[in-house]
Amino acid sequence: MLKMTCAKTASFKNSAVAALVGQGGLLGAQGLLLDQKTGGAVKRALKTFSSFKGDKGQTLTLLSPVKGGPALVVLVGVGDVGKADALTYENAGGEAYAAMVKEKTEASEGLLLSESLKGSLLSEEAVAAHMGFGAQLRAYHFDKYHTKKKDHAAKLKTLALVVKNETETKKLLAEKLKLVAGVTLARDLVSEPANTLDPAAMMQAAVALKELGVEVVVLDKAQMEKLGMGSLLGVAQGSEKPPFLVAMNWTGDAAAKDKRPLAFVGKGVTFDTGGISLKPGAGMGDMKYDMAGAAAVIGAMKALALRKAKANVVGVVGLVENMPSGRAMRPGDVVKSASGQTIEVLNTDAEGRLVLADALWYAQHQYKPRAIIDLATLTGAIKVALGECYAGLFSNDEALAARLLAVGEETGELLWRMPLHNSFDKTLDSPIADIKNISDAPLAGSCTAAHFLKRFVNKGTPWAHLDIAGMAWQKKGSSLCPAGASGFGVRLLDLFVIENSEK
Repeated sequence: MLKMTCAKTASFKNSAVAALVGQGGLLGAQGLLLDQKTGGAVKRALKTFSSFKGDKGQTLTLLSPVKGGPALVVLVGVGDVGKADALTYENAGGEAYAAMVKEKTEASEGLLLSESLKGSLLSEEAVAAHMGFGAQLRAYHFDKYHTKKKDHAAKLKTLALVVKNETETKKLLAEKLKLVAGVTLARDLVSEPANTLDPAAMMQAAVALKELGVEVVVLDKAQMEKLGMGSLLGVAQGSEKPPFLVAMNWTGDAAAKDKRPLAFVGKGVTFDTGGISLKPGAGMGDMKYDMAGAAAVIGAMKALALRKAKANVVGVVGLVENMPSGRAMRPGDVVKSASGQTIEVLNTDAEGRLVLADALWYAQHQYKPRAIIDLATLTGAIKVALGECYAGLFSNDEALAARLLAVGEETGELLWRMPLHNSFDKTLDSPIADIKNISDAPLAGSCTAAHFLKRFVNKGTPWAHLDIAGMAWQKKGSSLCPAGASGFGVRLLDLFVIENSEK
């Protein structure tokens, strides 16, 4: 994690300095001081580079603007200051950091002039904490397997938030860094290759949360067999790697009137070959991140535990590897789920829903949750529909869906509501079992997959399914994430708990 400090004042000499700029070139007191220290270079740049207007997401970099001054100055636009929210400043922090390390300079320290511009909705301390949070998320890198480590941040080793109230800023930032730890865990898990992160290794990552006060229950193959989890075990039977189902229970509000927890359920297929319904070879290496839903759940549970969330939440993840072998499940096989429903498996590459069927049952049977949110890299079809901008949201509950959509907007982990309809459900009826795992129709694959899951949700239980297949891995990166594993869902789930269980 990037070393981060707070300071009331700082020397600009040989530093990389980032200043906020509002729409129309609005500068704050610190920005004006920076302009003074650089001999007017900031204001000259605002006049010279007319395309930079301080709009949200814009950056302008000035290299060595004055002798003996900063090595680099980054101007970061936040747009209309009166509309700039927490996410705006988080993105600004990430963009500032990315711009600082893009240029090779001698700067060993970065300074974020994280001030509250005139008309700001947020205090200076809040602005600083959100900018620091964004910078930390953007500074993530995974180079565990490089024998020669890449210098991701050039010589920039420290980032200082320049603020008047250091104490309050440190307090706010410390809370945000707990969420960074959860996101980082999820990203690390998704980044690991499948030969090091098998179901057992992922189970151990969940078990490690015991140190933070999380109650962790691990079911092995024999225990799942006793519970009748033929759906999950059917997926796992082709692999030499044993499967696990893990429940992570955080009881942070023992005095709650309604002690039923909120349940997060994650798909954890640590590698997906497709099984007997083998995937094409091109791009199959990407299937190491078919466990991103489970990674998000584990990461979110870590964040909740670190900040001692005053909420009752359980995370359930089904961990398997889907491989072809002489023992593997065949197309046409019928398996029996823990719910008692029988499933005709027509495509072994539609395996995530089989894992989730038993995980959903266990979450409901064991914990009687007041609501369920499942996350899964479930279908390629959702990427066709929504690309890499939105995760698909399916829900049987209007209020739950509305709250999730709102939280998605606040965090930037965007969701798009997708339809559930009886006509989709009918296509899953099987002539020889209760349900088949794929539809006869070649269309609406994400919708029919959601309907498959819906059949394993108890009547009256609010449920939402997030298909995150297009969001788990970023090819180009964003303000808050370099290219690679995104940790999508951790921030969304954490804020959902804050706004719906802790207020």
